[in-house]
Amino acid sequence: MNAPTTSPPAVRVRGLEKSYQKLHVLRGVDFDVARGTIFALLGSNGAGKTTVVKILSTLLRADIGTAVVNGFDVATQAADVRESISLTGQFAAVDEILTGRENLVLVARLRHLKKPGTIADDLLARFSLTDAAARKVSTYSGGMRRRLDIAMSLIGNPPVIFLDEPTTGLDPQARVEVWNTVKELAGQGTTVLLTTQYLDEAEQLADRIAILHEGRIIVNGTLTELKRMLPPAEVEYVEKQPTLEDVFLAIVSADGKDADAGPAMTVAPAQTSKEQR
Repeated sequence: MNAPTTSPPAVRVRGLEKSYQKLHVLRGVDFDVARGTIFALLGSNGAGKTTVVKILSTLLRADIGTAVVNGFDVATQAADVRESISLTGQFAAVDEILTGRENLVLVARLRHLKKPGTIADDLLARFSLTDAAARKVSTYSGGMRRRLDIAMSLIGNPPVIFLDEPTTGLDPQARVEVWNTVKELAGQGTTVLLTTQYLDEAEQLADRIAILHEGRIIVNGTLTELKRMLPPAEVEYVEKQPTLEDVFLAIVSADGKDADAGPAMTVAPAQTSKEQR
């Protein structure tokens, strides 16, 4: 995982609200995503994660608040935002009748790029799909389809990519394949905003994690900062650090008891306490 940079954030969200009649999906969401990092938006089903992604990718308008992606306002500069991003949804958007290479060539041609065959071959190599390039996608495993889907979304080299629950329905091996792909993207400078309901996924991938609960960011920090929110458990003088799952369940439980407690706060590094004996 990469260290945050000091340059302006790739994504900046302030006071985002969205409602559908009486259903308040987002209730004032704020966060920044540093360039070249992986930011995980963690939450249960219905927390509002996909709504945030749709607003950031210009597919949906917010009722209140602002969002800036790659320096462009999503409401007033939608075309510039769309040129700066790529979106991969929960299900692989690949054509099963075509081969892997044909899928990539098709997208490159639709984007009016030069040398679509070269672009396809480079991405096949980058995502370890060269050996399967001539096979129909219907023969691909779940992990291969997802890797191809992400490869297709990178045609044109967008600086920001949104991955909306990219490992939904995948087996453990396929999940690891996707995780490695996401890490490589960030390692090459791509900014990744990842939504997930899997705690281990956020723990494995993210430079920074924000927990979205009932339409609000209730905590935002690095994994180390989040773990410091709970005291370590002690068993026979061996200090046990809380897992991200411990942090998530404790925060969500506490937030449910005090839903109107005010705005969320960003986690600051806690002072190190003396080791218990």
